[in-house]
Amino acid sequence: MWLILAFMSAALLGCYDSFKKQALKANAVIPVLFLNTLFSSLIFLPCILLSSKTDVLDGSIFYVSSAGWEAHKYIVLKAVIVLSSWVLGYFGMKHLPLTIVGPINATRPVMVLIGALLVFGERLNGWQWIGVLLAIVSFFLLSHSGKREGIDFKHDHWIYMIVGAAALGAVSALYDKFLMGPVSEGGVGLDRMLVQSWYNFYQCLMMLAMLLLLWWPKHKETTPFHWAWSILGVSLFLSTADFLYFYSLSLPSAMISIVSMVRRASVVVSFLFGALFFQEKNLRAKAFDMVLVLLGMVFLYIGSE
Repeated sequence: MWLILAFMSAALLGCYDSFKKQALKANAVIPVLFLNTLFSSLIFLPCILLSSKTDVLDGSIFYVSSAGWEAHKYIVLKAVIVLSSWVLGYFGMKHLPLTIVGPINATRPVMVLIGALLVFGERLNGWQWIGVLLAIVSFFLLSHSGKREGIDFKHDHWIYMIVGAAALGAVSALYDKFLMGPVSEGGVGLDRMLVQSWYNFYQCLMMLAMLLLLWWPKHKETTPFHWAWSILGVSLFLSTADFLYFYSLSLPSAMISIVSMVRRASVVVSFLFGALFFQEKNLRAKAFDMVLVLLGMVFLYIGSE
């Protein structure tokens, strides 16, 4: 069941990336990101209110447990990490082809494994090292494909932003392991709905500050903002994808390493969107790069069994 939920999350995550690309088309990044955090917060607000004021959600998968500052300080840090990743990712995605961004994001499980190696002292086996090497090779091949479109991976700051967003996403995944891991195993032991509901709320407050202090004073001098229904789609797909992700991790026998890898299969969906709806170029070479990334994920999966 947890693996099915992970695949469903991956499909929705691919739609999220595609809608995000559409929402950012000739649009101001900061207000789009603010609205995304606002809509995501509003989606979970009823769960917070019904859980704290009534017993309607007691015992259900939508119940949000109450907690004090001792727990919320960890969630605030989660919000800072995720929002930093999103800011970099949104700016990078606006200026790069989706068929470039997707495969780069798909290398995130490799970063998680390397992080686990450095932070938690875990050791990689032969299968996992093959997966890591395939991901590295695919990245270099992807840089070669990008040059055909005038994208220099060594000097393009938008590429650096996407790589930074993926790295922070890996940090977030490792932090999730700590955040929701049992206290007996060194984790904080927080409830998944508590984390998802409140970190969206804290992100919204942070983005509101950025909107008022950074964007609004100079909004007439920068890219104008215009409303698009794809902005709402971004929040709906992301919130649902993350809900399924956190729910799958809460089920018995679920393995975070495998769930994280399966989620990266979202690159297939976003790649198809880039090819069919955005008419992006050089698809044959990029498809080969993407297959290498997915093959690397297969080796990581075998090594994690």
